[in-house]
Amino acid sequence: MKKAKAEAETAKVSIRNMRRTAVEDAKKLEKEGVSEDEIKTLEKEIQHVTDGYIVQVDKILEHKEKDIMTV
Repeated sequence: MKKAKAEAETAKVSIRNMRRTAVEDAKKLEKEGVSEDEIKTLEKEIQHVTDGYIVQVDKILEHKEKDIMTV
């Protein structure tokens, strides 16, 4: 079970790293003339997508833990 939790945490870290990269890219758009409101909207959407993937990882981990416990 420790391995499953470690893999889930690794997945979450990867997702967060992708979020950080996406937010940095969004901020670069501001320098190219995109409005601040549009950047904030984009950042909220990035966070929403990130949260969705984190929830999916948690659900997969929960399912895997149940599988491990029944064996």
